[in-house]
Amino acid sequence: MRLTLLDRYVLRTWVRIFVLTALGFPLVAILIKITDGTRALLARGLTIPEILVSFAYLIPEQVAEVMPAAVFFATVFTLGAMSRNSEIIATQAGGWSFHRLARPIFLAAAAAAAVAFLVGETSVETTARSLELQKSRAVRPTAYRYNFVYRADGNWVYTIRTLDVANRVLRDPVFLREGNGAAYPDLAVSADSATYDTTAARWRLWGGASRIVFGGLSQPVFEAEEIRLGALTQSPAQLLAASKAPAEMRYAELGQYIEALRRSGNDVNKLVVERALKIAIPVTCLIIALFGAPLSLSSPRAGPAFGIALSLATTVLFLLIINLAKAVGAGGVVAPKLAAWLPNAVFLVGAVVLLRRVRT
Repeated sequence: MRLTLLDRYVLRTWVRIFVLTALGFPLVAILIKITDGTRALLARGLTIPEILVSFAYLIPEQVAEVMPAAVFFATVFTLGAMSRNSEIIATQAGGWSFHRLARPIFLAAAAAAAVAFLVGETSVETTARSLELQKSRAVRPTAYRYNFVYRADGNWVYTIRTLDVANRVLRDPVFLREGNGAAYPDLAVSADSATYDTTAARWRLWGGASRIVFGGLSQPVFEAEEIRLGALTQSPAQLLAASKAPAEMRYAELGQYIEALRRSGNDVNKLVVERALKIAIPVTCLIIALFGAPLSLSSPRAGPAFGIALSLATTVLFLLIINLAKAVGAGGVVAPKLAAWLPNAVFLVGAVVLLRRVRT
């Protein structure tokens, strides 16, 4: 779309309000957190610069959360001000419909949706780093990991005494697979060590032994100088990574985790809702703009206070519907993916009704 002078004017006003809101609200929230948490962090031995840096890592998370609200604020204040100043009437007299006037805002909101998703994906790592700096979580290892358990796909559980990433070596690994009967029995594989072949992207187990277990009773042990275990496909870097909570996973990573839990028979409804929301909430940026554009004209003589009240009320309503959707999706009352998109569906219906009623 070729931008006219009026398009650039509307877009410039909208972007200015959007940026101020998208950055201003998170900074205020972080300042409150700094005020509340500084004493506790100083007691952990952190210095003031370290505390400030740790909270700076929270900015992406806060920005991702406030993006839909920032879009709504920018839309309401941009078009509301134009309505109060009779600029919309002037543009309509010049042959521009309201829908054409709001088109650059809708395009900007679509771009904000893409940015919100990318920022949300980035915030997973930055938030984890913030917790590490604040000593709320142990710092992730970078070269070695000791005495840990790793849960893999296919009901495999690895128990490893030492992982040396630089030399790509495992010490005293034990691999256990839970079976479900005689046709698929329990399997235990142990080894003195294992080395990672970067060319074949496979581990080689040395001084290994395997045993099949029926009904809790070990069968004869089969020993071998070298064993290659097909299930052991993780690289040293993947084994090094500490286990994460679902909230700390990116969209694709959470999908793999859900699939692994589903294969093992676990209830994954809540996680499916959370994963779908990683897409649904950024898309809200566009839908909330479609909803807010005609709504901003509902009281043309009202001042900025009306815009603030309208924006806050809509944000609270959206959050309430989100929490309701999480509950019904996790409980299986509604299909999890449908529940995640339910708030967007409600606001989209409202947007269509309002856009049809607005005078063009």
